[in-house]
Amino acid sequence: MRHGQAAHFQGVDSRLTATGEAQAAKLAEYWQRHGVQFDEVFCGTLPRQIRTAEVAAQELGNAFPKFQCDASWNEYDAPGVLGNVFPNNPSLAPLAAEFERARGGPDENRRFQHMFEAAMTIWLEGTTTANGFEPWTAFRDRVTGAIRRIMEGPASRRVVVFTSGGPIGLAVQQALQAPPKAFLDVNWRVRNCSLTEFVFDRRRFTLDHFNSIPHLEDAALRTYR
Repeated sequence: MRHGQAAHFQGVDSRLTATGEAQAAKLAEYWQRHGVQFDEVFCGTLPRQIRTAEVAAQELGNAFPKFQCDASWNEYDAPGVLGNVFPNNPSLAPLAAEFERARGGPDENRRFQHMFEAAMTIWLEGTTTANGFEPWTAFRDRVTGAIRRIMEGPASRRVVVFTSGGPIGLAVQQALQAPPKAFLDVNWRVRNCSLTEFVFDRRRFTLDHFNSIPHLEDAALRTYR
Protein backbone atom coordinates (compact mmCIF):
# COMPACT_ATOMS: atom_id res chain seq x y z
CA MET A 1 0.00 0.00 0.00
CA ARG A 2 1.11 3.57 -0.63
CA HIS A 3 1.65 5.96 2.25
CA GLY A 4 -0.84 8.73 2.99
CA GLN A 5 -0.53 12.20 1.51
CA ALA A 6 2.74 13.91 2.44
CA ALA A 7 3.97 17.50 2.21
CA HIS A 8 5.15 18.50 -1.28
CA PHE A 9 8.76 19.10 -2.27
CA GLN A 10 10.32 17.97 1.04
CA GLY A 11 12.23 14.97 -0.28
CA VAL A 12 13.02 12.02 1.97
CA ASP A 13 12.03 13.93 5.13
CA SER A 14 8.47 14.61 3.94
CA ARG A 15 5.88 14.04 6.69
CA LEU A 16 2.19 13.18 6.42
CA THR A 17 -0.24 16.05 6.10
CA ALA A 18 -3.45 16.15 8.15
CA THR A 19 -5.13 14.57 5.12
CA GLY A 20 -2.52 11.81 5.06
CA GLU A 21 -3.14 11.05 8.74
CA ALA A 22 -6.88 10.85 8.11
CA GLN A 23 -6.36 8.55 5.11
CA ALA A 24 -4.29 6.12 7.18
CA ALA A 25 -6.88 6.11 9.99
CA LYS A 26 -9.67 5.38 7.49
CA LEU A 27 -7.69 2.48 6.08
CA ALA A 28 -7.24 0.96 9.54
CA GLU A 29 -10.95 1.39 10.26
CA TYR A 30 -11.75 -0.37 6.98
CA TRP A 31 -9.50 -3.30 7.83
CA GLN A 32 -11.02 -3.57 11.29
CA ARG A 33 -14.58 -3.39 9.97
CA HIS A 34 -13.92 -6.16 7.44
CA GLY A 35 -11.89 -8.37 9.77
CA VAL A 36 -8.70 -8.06 7.69
CA GLN A 37 -5.68 -9.42 9.53
CA PHE A 38 -2.03 -9.79 8.59
CA ASP A 39 0.68 -12.28 9.45
CA GLU A 40 3.55 -9.89 8.65
CA VAL A 41 3.89 -6.15 8.23
CA PHE A 42 6.77 -4.43 6.42
CA CYS A 43 7.53 -0.76 5.98
CA GLY A 44 10.12 1.43 4.31
CA THR A 45 12.27 3.71 6.45
CA LEU A 46 10.98 7.06 5.15
CA PRO A 47 9.02 9.15 7.70
CA ARG A 48 5.85 9.22 5.58
CA GLN A 49 5.89 5.43 5.22
CA ILE A 50 6.57 4.79 8.89
CA ARG A 51 3.91 7.23 10.07
CA THR A 52 1.26 5.59 7.87
CA ALA A 53 2.11 2.25 9.46
CA GLU A 54 2.10 3.81 12.93
CA VAL A 55 -1.39 5.25 12.47
CA ALA A 56 -2.68 1.85 11.34
CA ALA A 57 -1.00 0.18 14.31
CA GLN A 58 -2.51 2.68 16.73
CA GLU A 59 -5.99 2.11 15.34
CA LEU A 60 -5.74 -1.69 15.25
CA GLY A 61 -3.81 -2.29 18.48
CA ASN A 62 -2.71 -5.83 19.28
CA ALA A 63 -4.45 -7.20 16.19
CA PHE A 64 -1.72 -5.60 14.07
CA PRO A 65 1.72 -7.32 14.06
CA LYS A 66 4.79 -5.22 14.84
CA PHE A 67 6.06 -3.85 11.57
CA GLN A 68 9.57 -4.44 10.27
CA CYS A 69 11.36 -1.51 8.63
CA ASP A 70 13.34 -2.28 5.49
CA ALA A 71 14.95 0.45 3.36
CA SER A 72 14.51 -1.76 0.29
CA TRP A 73 10.91 -0.47 0.22
CA ASN A 74 11.94 3.19 0.09
CA GLU A 75 11.04 5.43 -2.83
CA TYR A 76 13.50 6.14 -5.65
CA ASP A 77 15.75 9.16 -5.17
CA ALA A 78 13.57 11.82 -6.81
CA PRO A 79 15.72 14.81 -5.69
CA GLY A 80 18.80 12.97 -6.95
CA VAL A 81 17.16 12.34 -10.30
CA LEU A 82 16.22 16.00 -10.71
CA GLY A 83 19.57 17.25 -9.42
CA ASN A 84 21.63 15.04 -11.72
CA VAL A 85 19.56 14.72 -14.88
CA PHE A 86 18.96 18.42 -15.57
CA PRO A 87 22.60 19.60 -15.35
CA ASN A 88 23.59 16.83 -17.78
CA ASN A 89 20.76 17.50 -20.24
CA PRO A 90 20.60 21.18 -21.23
CA SER A 91 17.71 20.48 -23.60
CA LEU A 92 15.48 20.12 -20.52
CA ALA A 93 16.20 23.65 -19.30
CA PRO A 94 12.96 25.11 -20.76
CA LEU A 95 10.91 22.71 -18.61
CA ALA A 96 12.75 23.80 -15.49
CA ALA A 97 12.21 27.45 -16.41
CA GLU A 98 8.48 26.88 -16.93
CA PHE A 99 8.23 25.26 -13.52
CA GLU A 100 10.05 28.14 -11.82
CA ARG A 101 7.69 30.65 -13.43
CA ALA A 102 4.69 28.61 -12.24
CA ARG A 103 5.80 28.33 -8.59
CA GLY A 104 3.07 29.41 -6.19
CA GLY A 105 0.45 29.50 -8.92
CA PRO A 106 -2.33 27.17 -10.09
CA ASP A 107 -0.04 25.63 -12.71
CA GLU A 108 2.75 24.65 -10.31
CA ASN A 109 1.89 20.96 -9.95
CA ARG A 110 1.30 20.46 -13.67
CA ARG A 111 4.58 22.13 -14.64
CA PHE A 112 6.44 20.10 -12.03
CA GLN A 113 4.93 16.91 -13.44
CA HIS A 114 6.11 17.78 -16.96
CA MET A 115 9.62 18.47 -15.69
CA PHE A 116 9.71 15.37 -13.49
CA GLU A 117 8.40 13.02 -16.19
CA ALA A 118 11.13 14.15 -18.57
CA ALA A 119 13.83 13.63 -15.94
CA MET A 120 12.47 10.22 -14.91
CA THR A 121 12.38 8.99 -18.51
CA ILE A 122 16.07 9.81 -18.92
CA TRP A 123 16.82 8.13 -15.56
CA LEU A 124 14.93 5.02 -16.65
CA GLU A 125 16.82 4.87 -19.94
CA GLY A 126 20.11 5.00 -18.08
CA THR A 127 21.51 7.83 -20.19
CA THR A 128 22.73 9.94 -17.26
CA THR A 129 25.67 9.36 -14.91
CA ALA A 130 24.81 7.99 -11.44
CA ASN A 131 27.12 10.48 -9.65
CA GLY A 132 26.20 9.43 -6.12
CA PHE A 133 22.46 8.90 -6.57
CA GLU A 134 20.65 5.62 -7.14
CA PRO A 135 20.38 4.60 -10.81
CA TRP A 136 17.32 2.85 -12.20
CA THR A 137 18.99 -0.57 -12.21
CA ALA A 138 19.89 -0.32 -8.50
CA PHE A 139 16.34 0.77 -7.61
CA ARG A 140 14.90 -2.09 -9.66
CA ASP A 141 17.19 -4.66 -8.06
CA ARG A 142 16.56 -3.59 -4.45
CA VAL A 143 12.76 -3.63 -4.85
CA THR A 144 12.69 -6.93 -6.74
CA GLY A 145 14.98 -8.33 -4.03
CA ALA A 146 12.51 -7.25 -1.34
CA ILE A 147 9.65 -8.87 -3.26
CA ARG A 148 11.66 -12.06 -3.63
CA ARG A 149 12.37 -12.23 0.12
CA ILE A 150 8.65 -12.08 0.86
CA MET A 151 7.93 -14.74 -1.76
CA GLU A 152 10.52 -17.05 -0.21
CA GLY A 153 9.01 -16.80 3.29
CA PRO A 154 6.52 -19.21 4.86
CA ALA A 155 3.58 -20.25 2.67
CA SER A 156 -0.08 -19.27 3.09
CA ARG A 157 0.31 -15.94 4.84
CA ARG A 158 -1.00 -12.42 4.37
CA VAL A 159 1.59 -9.65 4.18
CA VAL A 160 1.17 -5.87 4.00
CA VAL A 161 3.92 -3.47 2.93
CA PHE A 162 3.75 0.28 3.62
CA THR A 163 5.72 1.79 0.75
CA SER A 164 5.56 4.42 -2.02
CA GLY A 165 4.37 4.82 -5.59
CA GLY A 166 7.69 3.84 -7.15
CA PRO A 167 8.01 0.39 -5.55
CA ILE A 168 4.30 -0.23 -6.21
CA GLY A 169 4.72 0.70 -9.87
CA LEU A 170 7.73 -1.58 -10.14
CA ALA A 171 5.88 -4.46 -8.46
CA VAL A 172 3.01 -4.12 -10.94
CA GLN A 173 5.44 -3.94 -13.87
CA GLN A 174 7.21 -7.08 -12.64
CA ALA A 175 3.97 -8.99 -12.03
CA LEU A 176 2.76 -8.18 -15.55
CA GLN A 177 6.20 -8.80 -17.07
CA ALA A 178 5.73 -5.49 -18.86
CA PRO A 179 8.47 -3.27 -20.38
CA PRO A 180 10.32 -1.03 -17.88
CA LYS A 181 8.47 2.06 -19.19
CA ALA A 182 5.27 0.58 -17.70
CA PHE A 183 6.77 1.18 -14.25
CA LEU A 184 6.59 4.95 -14.84
CA ASP A 185 3.11 4.84 -16.35
CA VAL A 186 1.79 2.97 -13.30
CA ASN A 187 3.76 5.06 -10.82
CA TRP A 188 2.00 8.29 -11.89
CA ARG A 189 -1.43 6.76 -11.20
CA VAL A 190 -0.94 5.42 -7.65
CA ARG A 191 -3.21 7.26 -5.21
CA ASN A 192 -2.24 8.15 -1.67
CA CYS A 193 -3.06 5.37 0.79
CA SER A 194 -4.33 3.08 -1.98
CA LEU A 195 -4.21 -0.71 -1.91
CA THR A 196 -2.57 -2.82 -4.61
CA GLU A 197 -2.86 -6.56 -4.03
CA PHE A 198 -0.83 -9.51 -5.28
CA VAL A 199 -1.17 -13.27 -5.01
CA PHE A 200 2.17 -14.99 -4.54
CA ASP A 201 4.05 -18.11 -3.59
CA ARG A 202 7.68 -19.08 -4.14
CA ARG A 203 7.27 -19.34 -7.90
CA ARG A 204 4.63 -16.81 -8.91
CA PHE A 205 3.81 -13.17 -8.28
CA THR A 206 0.48 -12.12 -9.77
CA LEU A 207 -1.43 -8.82 -9.70
CA ASP A 208 -4.91 -9.13 -8.18
CA HIS A 209 -6.12 -5.54 -7.58
CA PHE A 210 -4.56 -2.18 -8.41
CA ASN A 211 -4.88 1.22 -6.73
CA SER A 212 -8.14 0.56 -4.85
CA ILE A 213 -9.48 3.03 -2.27
CA PRO A 214 -12.73 1.55 -0.85
CA HIS A 215 -11.80 3.00 2.56
CA LEU A 216 -11.71 6.58 1.26
CA GLU A 217 -15.42 7.26 0.82
CA ASP A 218 -14.98 11.01 1.32
CA ALA A 219 -13.90 12.52 -2.01
CA ALA A 220 -11.76 15.06 -0.12
CA LEU A 221 -9.48 12.19 0.99
CA ARG A 222 -8.77 10.98 -2.55
CA THR A 223 -5.42 12.46 -3.53
CA TYR A 224 -2.38 11.69 -5.67
CA ARG A 225 0.02 14.12 -3.96
